[in-house]
Amino acid sequence: MKVAFIVCALAAVLSASTPGKGNARPAPQAIAGSEQTLEAHRWTLESATDGQGRPIEAVSPRPGRTFVFSFAGGRLHVQGACNQLTGGYKINEGRLVVGRMAATMMACDAALMQADSVMTNLLATAMRIDVIKGASPQLRLVGASNETLVLTGQATPEALYGPGTLIFLEVAAQPVACRNPFTGDTRCLQVRERQYDAQRLLVGAPGAWRPLYENIEGFQHKTGERNVLRIKRFKRDPVPAGASSVVYVLDLIVESGKGT
Repeated sequence: MKVAFIVCALAAVLSASTPGKGNARPAPQAIAGSEQTLEAHRWTLESATDGQGRPIEAVSPRPGRTFVFSFAGGRLHVQGACNQLTGGYKINEGRLVVGRMAATMMACDAALMQADSVMTNLLATAMRIDVIKGASPQLRLVGASNETLVLTGQATPEALYGPGTLIFLEVAAQPVACRNPFTGDTRCLQVRERQYDAQRLLVGAPGAWRPLYENIEGFQHKTGERNVLRIKRFKRDPVPAGASSVVYVLDLIVESGKGT
């Protein structure tokens, strides 16, 4: 079983680098209010290029290797190709400076773990930050050698629905046939709630298994794999026609392993 509560340091503390040619500080309007914009969105990596404009293959977006950045309370969370990377951050003179990063300890294919390592190294120096606001805002992070990460923002559930509630759901290895009240006959994830104490130890009996009619944003279930997920649960108000009043968003994969 792969347990995601254990973390280890992956990178040294970052320091701001001296701007060089082609890496000038952006115009003030490009960074004004950028911290608020960062924290109000989740940022999905669209492209990664080196100083010559060539794709950085290890982290370039492809199926099963999507990086999503979230900024909250002075912390940067990166859902990597394999693990979740976390570190403190600040914006210093138009540059994103990330502190010591840690990662969950899930084992994956070597290529996916290498992708996480490359991303950690890219964030290991201060990067110029440009935020281009709009309906789908764009975030550009540019390193001292002009390596560039381009990300597209999507409003966070907190920005859309207000504060959420943290819960833990165990997801069974096999989906079940169900009659979804919103979409009709289909197959649903089978879930039950779990409880943890302050020491992150399971307590009490798990809840009853039930079909989950809603999707879990940010989570892709693999048939035959059992997971325990830390979920943010939000309430919609008003509720759109033909939709659930509840929104589930993946916060962390706590455990993952084979099941029946």
